[in-house]
Amino acid sequence: MSTAAPRTAGPDRLWSVDEHLDDILATVRPLEPIELNLLDAQGCVLVEDVTVPVPLPPFDNSSMDGYAVRVADVAGASEQYPAALEVVGDVAAGAADLLHVGPGQAARIMTGAPLPPGAEAVVPVEWTDGGLGEGPATGMRARSLAPEGATGQVNVYRPAEARAHVRARGSDVRAGDRALAAGTVLGPPQISLLAAIGRGTVRVRPRPRVVVLSTGSELVQPDEELRPGQIYDSNSFALTAAARDAGAIAYRVGAVADDATTLRDTIEDQLVRADLMVTTGGVSVGAYDVVKEALSYAADEDEPGSGVDFRRLAMQPGKPQGFGSIGPDHTPLLALPGNPVSSYVSFELFVRPAIRTLMGLTDVHRPRARAKLTADRALASPRGRRQFLRGRYADGTVTPVGGAGSHLVAALAQANALIVVAEDAESVAPGTEVEVVLLG
Repeated sequence: MSTAAPRTAGPDRLWSVDEHLDDILATVRPLEPIELNLLDAQGCVLVEDVTVPVPLPPFDNSSMDGYAVRVADVAGASEQYPAALEVVGDVAAGAADLLHVGPGQAARIMTGAPLPPGAEAVVPVEWTDGGLGEGPATGMRARSLAPEGATGQVNVYRPAEARAHVRARGSDVRAGDRALAAGTVLGPPQISLLAAIGRGTVRVRPRPRVVVLSTGSELVQPDEELRPGQIYDSNSFALTAAARDAGAIAYRVGAVADDATTLRDTIEDQLVRADLMVTTGGVSVGAYDVVKEALSYAADEDEPGSGVDFRRLAMQPGKPQGFGSIGPDHTPLLALPGNPVSSYVSFELFVRPAIRTLMGLTDVHRPRARAKLTADRALASPRGRRQFLRGRYADGTVTPVGGAGSHLVAALAQANALIVVAEDAESVAPGTEVEVVLLG
């Protein structure tokens, strides 16, 4: 949720990348926690420590299919002189009424079944004749095919130490232990642990709902026929996918034509399902830049504290940017430029950190690294602007992919990093160590 409109300045002000990002992160606040069922909480961030209520496993159990025995009864057992034990029955996983294993006895036991009273160890079935009297077994016959296998006699060919092949009660986690700490992102392993200790719900910050909307009368949806002057809408797909990759629940809205009233109405209609709005296109200085026309207002009398500020940033690509809040809940809105590379780079730098902040994460940025630049010639960069070039990073080196053009989508698809060229650099020679933003 946004708490206030961004600071504004004169139209000639050139904002730095860091200033713009600081404004966004100072305004966006983590979403309020809610209680969710486990599978609904996947990808969410825990807001409290989770303590183990019962030990895991809750009882001593077998880690093998085999026979539960007393150690003294199999001491010295060998293939030449096997220990012959009376089989008193089966112990299956989930068994409640357990057999008692006395001297000279064994119980056939399955993986995960409770260790029966009197037993001290488990010998794998491969160390026995499986109760068939035909030498070492390779496995157990199904009980339905050989019901007599649960009784009779079994020959054990190897000794076993105490507690062999027994999973001890509480050997995974003990009652009172901290299972997961607040701030943990819940993935499949964490959800598995929560289920294993009996937790059906958890208190988390929900995944933010992000609505992505592209603008432009020239945009056509994929699979439709292109007419003269038209292009396919790729930005809304790219940014929706990027929002989901960042952890959000993302909704893509079909492209809106260059009409300010239609755009404003569409945005207002979408606010009901948005924790964050992202638009692409229409933020520059052209006569048809409708996002700027529709949302350039310092404040709405009915919505105190709302407003969207449009800025020029000292960066390439992505100079024109917009940020603010709209609607009665002051929903944050980030307005990105329309060129595909500008849009995607802007998302990585500004929208992704906003999404991660809404989730309640503390580390909201893509990882960065230092890499040696490998290129055929020096990279040129406009002085006074921080440039982000697409690159391919591997083993401590980075190679530029494509040119600096903000429309080169094919080059973007080959990149896994952004090469950062500082504002005070006009040229970067091959072999220079540069900073890279790792994209995946």
